[in-house]
Amino acid sequence: MWGALKRLLGIASGPDPREQAQRESNAIVERGEQEAKSRILEAQEQALKLRQDSQAEARELRAQVEKQENRLAKRDDTLDRKESDLDQREERQRDRDRSHQEREDELEDLFDQQRAQLERLSHLTADEARDLLLDRVEEEVHDDAIRRMHQVEQTVKDDADQRARRILASSMQRVTSEVTTESTVSVVPIPSDEMKGRIIGREGRNIRALEAATGCDLIIDDTPDAVTLSAFDPVRREIGRLALSKLVQDGRIHPTRVEEVVEKAEKEVATVIKEAGEAASIEASCSGLPRELLDIFGRLRYRTSYGQNQLRHAVETSHVAAMIAHEIGADVEISRRGALLHDLGKAVDHDVEGTHAVIGADIARRFNMPEAIAHCIEAHHEEVEATSVEAIIVQLSDAISGGRPGARRDSFEHYVKRLEALESVASSFDGVERCFAIQAGREVRVIVKPDQVDDLEAMQLARDISKKIEENLQYPGQIRVTVMRETRASEYAR
Repeated sequence: MWGALKRLLGIASGPDPREQAQRESNAIVERGEQEAKSRILEAQEQALKLRQDSQAEARELRAQVEKQENRLAKRDDTLDRKESDLDQREERQRDRDRSHQEREDELEDLFDQQRAQLERLSHLTADEARDLLLDRVEEEVHDDAIRRMHQVEQTVKDDADQRARRILASSMQRVTSEVTTESTVSVVPIPSDEMKGRIIGREGRNIRALEAATGCDLIIDDTPDAVTLSAFDPVRREIGRLALSKLVQDGRIHPTRVEEVVEKAEKEVATVIKEAGEAASIEASCSGLPRELLDIFGRLRYRTSYGQNQLRHAVETSHVAAMIAHEIGADVEISRRGALLHDLGKAVDHDVEGTHAVIGADIARRFNMPEAIAHCIEAHHEEVEATSVEAIIVQLSDAISGGRPGARRDSFEHYVKRLEALESVASSFDGVERCFAIQAGREVRVIVKPDQVDDLEAMQLARDISKKIEENLQYPGQIRVTVMRETRASEYAR
């Protein structure tokens, strides 16, 4: 039928597809059987290899277990021997303890016998004898302790005084500073007296413009070739001095020109203030301070106190504080920076209410300075109690810098007031006839009425006057009080 169908379709005769498919399927089956056999052989080989590996590993584990068992057995033997040794040692120790206890019992019996015999001989019980002995020992130890305590206190005081003198002397000698000669007013030289009229201007408009722009008072008097500027704020006074110098040098003086020159002078002074603050911090080895803080601190370049420049005073105080802190083991950096900034408030105390110590501490805290430094600033005049060694060092350094010879000029008014106060204290006592403050206030001589004050009362009066001076006045160094009593005998020849 298939052949007939192929003939009908005109398809050429060829191999039977069913036979061909049968042959291919047989071939596939044979290949599959061969692959299955090969895989079975491979699996058998792998199983055999795994069995051999596991057997070898088991043998190795058994060997290790046997070694471990042998080691443990040896250790057990060793422990057994050590335990036996310990038992023997404990037995020997128990024997020794029993022997010691027997000896202690014997000694206790002997001690009781001796104590009973001593009590019979001394007619005192053991407690009474012990109390008597302790009382005598306590009395001797107490007296000896008091003597030793006084000796130690005196030795410590002498050593502390000597060391303090050495530290202060060394610190003061190592700081060399100039003697103060600065003034609180500024004098501007002019080429001729004709320039005074140009400074005043028509109807005084130029001088009014200068005073309004600078905030300074111009004093134009008969002083030849000079004009004086006066201002409470030293920075404003410096701006006025610089502006007036530029105007005099330029020659063009009128209100508009005055405003321009004053503005330029303000910028120049601000630059000088900034550079002065940075230079002072570098000289005092206090780098890293906030720039805004240094801009305020630099204003002290134009501030003086009793003629002493406050910026130089701050640097000098910082050096002294660092030396003292190094000598006594305090914090050198806190002392150095606290001393440098201790008068910071004086830079702005013209514009802010309060004392310069409190103002300076507030400024330091505003710029996130450490609290220890702010405390040094606010406590350097004892307005706040000093609670740190560094704060006390700043107080001491400030006094050293301000009190050294040549550091400050005492004003004439203050000098006269101090002398008057000394004479007033001496005159307040009964029997005083006259008194004189001499040697720049370092000695007071009191003349008493001889009919009211005898010699013994004169000695007592000198002590009373000196005590009242100590209580009521503040002064450097010491003041000598001399009371003089003169007896006069008069007679007339007739």
